[in-house]
Amino acid sequence: MNIREHQEKWEEENLSPYATKSRNSCGRMRQEPQCDIRPVFQRDRDRIIHSKAFRRLKDKTQVFLTPVGDHYRTRLTHTLEVSQTARTIAKALRLNEELAEAIALGHDLGHTPFGHAGERALDRVCPYGYDHSQQSVRVVDILEKNGQGLNLTFEVRDGIRNHQTSGHPMTLEGCVVRLSDKLAYIHHDMDDAVRAGILTEKDVPSSVREVLGESARARLNTLIHDIVSNSYGKNLVAMSEPVAQAMQEIRSFMFERVYINPEAKGEEGKAEVLMETLYDYYLHHLELLPEHMQMLMDKGEARERVVCDYMGSMTDRFAIAKYEEIYVPRSWNI
Repeated sequence: MNIREHQEKWEEENLSPYATKSRNSCGRMRQEPQCDIRPVFQRDRDRIIHSKAFRRLKDKTQVFLTPVGDHYRTRLTHTLEVSQTARTIAKALRLNEELAEAIALGHDLGHTPFGHAGERALDRVCPYGYDHSQQSVRVVDILEKNGQGLNLTFEVRDGIRNHQTSGHPMTLEGCVVRLSDKLAYIHHDMDDAVRAGILTEKDVPSSVREVLGESARARLNTLIHDIVSNSYGKNLVAMSEPVAQAMQEIRSFMFERVYINPEAKGEEGKAEVLMETLYDYYLHHLELLPEHMQMLMDKGEARERVVCDYMGSMTDRFAIAKYEEIYVPRSWNI
């Protein structure tokens, strides 16, 4: 019995009966030999961390566009906070931590530059639409490794695809990530908004503070403990009704005060114009796309879809630099 098999046996003996066991994975799109050390979900986690798409998250907007300041969240730090929260909950519920972590680390790989502003722009101009959950799966299935993809397990791909509110993950670990994503962004987006001077702690509705706590730290602690206590030993992952209502109230509060606040979002219109303009430019200059993306068109992929792939893969800084290179005139210099 090798190391991987010992770990799979440990899962069978120690994890919850509702946990997803590595040994029982539905497998990969392409069969490949098993690792003698790592179970399948650990391998998926490692593949995501070593991917180019994961590294690019460090220069993609979370809420505030290309913020000036060292402590504002980016899409990468958001992803790490989701992963940490998901692992905490999964461990407490005796679920498969490595599956939860892999899903969490991969859930936003398909996010555009400039956050949801970039996503809205591409969804508007691309005839195939643009949804970052579906795009994240496309990244791991097709776009990474110059068109080879990462060949992840079905369970990880399902969790990535279904991490948004409307999703229905097939595993409890996927359900953990779906909730952890909300907990993370509500918590850190409020923290960033306070840092930016858009909110103060006193602005948080008193009805929310009474249920969840008087600080961002206390609220996150309450939410995590409530999920664990309400889900332990059950074939579900959910909050209690009072906490779920408070969570919905604070989410609505954040949408009103931050997510659609002109002060916080005033530059998003410019970002959307930039994305739409670059999309149109590359649609008429396909020869400028990277070679592995041109190969996708040779295999029958629609040019609009491939241009979206390229645009979605950009970081904020790269998109701005390309726009300036193409559309902003340079001073004459002999």
